[in-house]
Amino acid sequence: MIGIMEEFAVRPKPDDPRLTRTVAGIDHDGKKIETAVVMERPLTLFLNGREIVTMMTIGDHPDYLAVGYLLNQNMLLPDNRITAIEYDDDLDPEVVVVRTDRETDFEDKLRKKTLTSGCAQGTVFGDLMERFDEIRLDPAATLKTSWLYALTRKINTVPSLYLTAGAIHGCVLCEEDRPLLYMEDVGRHNAIDKIAGYMHLNGISPVGKIFYTTGRLTSEMVIKTVQMRIPILISRSGFTAWGVDLAREAGLTLIGRAKGRRFIALAGAERIVFDSDGREAADDNARSSRKASLPEEAV
Repeated sequence: MIGIMEEFAVRPKPDDPRLTRTVAGIDHDGKKIETAVVMERPLTLFLNGREIVTMMTIGDHPDYLAVGYLLNQNMLLPDNRITAIEYDDDLDPEVVVVRTDRETDFEDKLRKKTLTSGCAQGTVFGDLMERFDEIRLDPAATLKTSWLYALTRKINTVPSLYLTAGAIHGCVLCEEDRPLLYMEDVGRHNAIDKIAGYMHLNGISPVGKIFYTTGRLTSEMVIKTVQMRIPILISRSGFTAWGVDLAREAGLTLIGRAKGRRFIALAGAERIVFDSDGREAADDNARSSRKASLPEEAV
């Protein structure tokens, strides 16, 4: 288990030349412009000798993404010891292989399911929900409104791929008023998987942690946050009905539309400590505002 983490121990790298490229075009006035656009590339994930999935990703942190995906899909369990993570960016698509000291339960289950119906998605989803029902989140966890205001301000002003090029989601692991790990990707599910993988490989406990996402609070986001044992989930964006139902079932604190001094809690409000009235929390400026924060989400 690692000690106290520094603020933004992992953060976006908008200057990384592999993550964006410049494209010429015209603007609304017909003027020629050049703008940065986010790169996306396919990454094929193998668990030992079995191909699992090909994901579209920006390509940073493939090791964390691979391990986090396997963990959040319950294909990799806590007692499965990882012996190697191999990444090859010379192949097309790029490949990452996670190796364990023994065949996982999922591989055997996938083989049986493939032989009978040719599709393992039903089995995977069933396993997700079965484990979801078994998880108990920390009832003593708290969220101070002063922490919430500080987190939204810090997260939305730090240099990021979103501010550089847009078209991307971010997820942040936090503790009190400190953002610890900030990951971005073209899919919010990839960003959360990267954080799950980092936590697992670096022995970071979910105790006292808060999860922040720029994306909608969907069932997938709720399920993955609960599986990571994190009791508080915050978003600038809105909710889906099933996401709210699952959060209430799991005892997860679910906060959406967190923008400036405003927010809405639809589950787990008993964890919120109102130690600040929000007058010191300035409304978001135009530069840090995201599409997902608008009244009608388009992402």
